[in-house]
Amino acid sequence: MSELKMKRIFEKAEAEDGFRILVDRLWPRGVKKESAHIDLWLKDIAPSPDLRKWFAHDKDKFAAFKARYIEELETEPEKQKAVEQVKERLENGVVTLVYAAKDEMHNHVKVLKEYIER
Repeated sequence: MSELKMKRIFEKAEAEDGFRILVDRLWPRGVKKESAHIDLWLKDIAPSPDLRKWFAHDKDKFAAFKARYIEELETEPEKQKAVEQVKERLENGVVTLVYAAKDEMHNHVKVLKEYIER
């Protein structure tokens, strides 16, 4: 498997990013599609709206959020299909999971990256 990276959408796109996949359900506010350099937008891989609203980026809820999100990844067919798409892309080279969250340590992309890599 090639390297799987994470990067905020507000950081400059670089050649080393490889194939860039936006993994947020909503398009990031204030970002023009032309300047985002997104190769694929996988909305279905993001946490459900209910889970996202419940978590509300509260780091005290992160452990519970992680468990609930992994459960979604393992039980929801559309999320499983999206995970497989990422894995297939990884067979061809570097993939960067692009996201908008400010907190780089407590977000769904960190959970998703760990999930795909195991």
